[in-house]
Amino acid sequence: MFGHSGSSRSRVALAGALGVGLVFSLAACGDNKNDSSGSGDTASAGIDCSVFTQFGDIKGKTISVYTGIVTPEDAPQKKSYEPFEKCTGATVKYEGDKSFETQILVRAKAGNPPDVAYVPQPGLLQQLVATGKAVEAPKEVADNTDKWFGKDWKAYGTVDGKFYAAPLGANVKSLVWYSPKQFKDKGYTVPTTLDELKTLSDKIAADGSKPWCAGIGSGDATGWPVTDWIEDFYLRLYGADAYDKWVKHETPFNNADDTAVWNAVGDYLKNDKYVNGGLGDVKSVASTTFQDAGLQILEGNCSLHRQASFYAANFPKGTEISETGDIYAFYLPGKDATTKPVLGGGEFVLAFADRPEVKAFQYFLSTDTWANLKAKASSGWVSANKGLKVENLTNPIDQLSAKILQDPNAQFRFDGSDQMPAAVGSNAFWKQATAWITGQDTTTTVNNIEAAWPK
Repeated sequence: MFGHSGSSRSRVALAGALGVGLVFSLAACGDNKNDSSGSGDTASAGIDCSVFTQFGDIKGKTISVYTGIVTPEDAPQKKSYEPFEKCTGATVKYEGDKSFETQILVRAKAGNPPDVAYVPQPGLLQQLVATGKAVEAPKEVADNTDKWFGKDWKAYGTVDGKFYAAPLGANVKSLVWYSPKQFKDKGYTVPTTLDELKTLSDKIAADGSKPWCAGIGSGDATGWPVTDWIEDFYLRLYGADAYDKWVKHETPFNNADDTAVWNAVGDYLKNDKYVNGGLGDVKSVASTTFQDAGLQILEGNCSLHRQASFYAANFPKGTEISETGDIYAFYLPGKDATTKPVLGGGEFVLAFADRPEVKAFQYFLSTDTWANLKAKASSGWVSANKGLKVENLTNPIDQLSAKILQDPNAQFRFDGSDQMPAAVGSNAFWKQATAWITGQDTTTTVNNIEAAWPK
């Protein structure tokens, strides 16, 4: 169901499909309604049509967009393009495909790429650039990216020193779900450091409860939630530079730091005092689906569940997700209260044509204007765009995610397994992580993953 790549987009789609009632019932409330009356609507939508004159007259032109963002997530995406179409007279032809990550490479290599593709992985972006068919982003887009996004994000859209792709959407994985009502009743406080997280876990255990619930079951992709834990802790214990070297395999998978990270995660996921609230012993982590695990918080069987922002879609319809509600999330803290490593994912806007209308559309998507239009048109979506106004996001978790991404101390890093070769990132890493949960020792686990790296 995840496909061979294990991309963040696939995970979002899967989680979203399971929680459509919760997430998309909100989307209709925030849509900007546009009719055929033209300028009045675009003005009310906050669009300054004059910015597109720099690209000349593009009326009647068509821009083809190809993406893995499919129904129902595609509806607010298309809605957000309407002001651009009304301003310019151009048409955006949207094509969503669940097989996008395979087919975009096929199309590019065959010389039949779309004008624009939304690429969900830096590794795939590099492969597409290597086909020779992609074009560098225009200066107007590069300038917008410098203005509205951090250097970390621009670097992921850069290949061999050349800037190709501005960021589009984003998701935050460095979250811990909890019940604000339970915390208030029990007198628990949200931790701001890793040490405080450990102290809180010990306190909950001492109170006679299992603090954590976890599940890594996901069909053929079973194990991927462990990789997110490992990546989050690698960032926190050793920093972004060491993480980058590890992801690129400039340091081996069985180095001492890597082993220490697995042991640190094991202090949580392989600790009988900590897991698995309402579900069983440590081994039940492997047999529980990632969708089901966090629901134990609502039952009062556990207090904490580490999972990404898109997990909001898995709670039953009617669950109040807010700072004072049934469920909310807090940032998985760093070693101290000032460092803010953020693990996540997102998409990038890559063009295969440099016609004026394509440049104009790329420009539009890289603005704060588009980010705010998209925010109003959907729920379950966020961007790292610094110009995104948090109040335009209709969902409390989206608002939390935006605040984390916009924090000036945030150091964003893309999901590591999504950047590794498929033999590792979506194969050995997942399988060995599952074996580790069910009893395999850490040394054997990291040695087996290291051995899987392509020579």
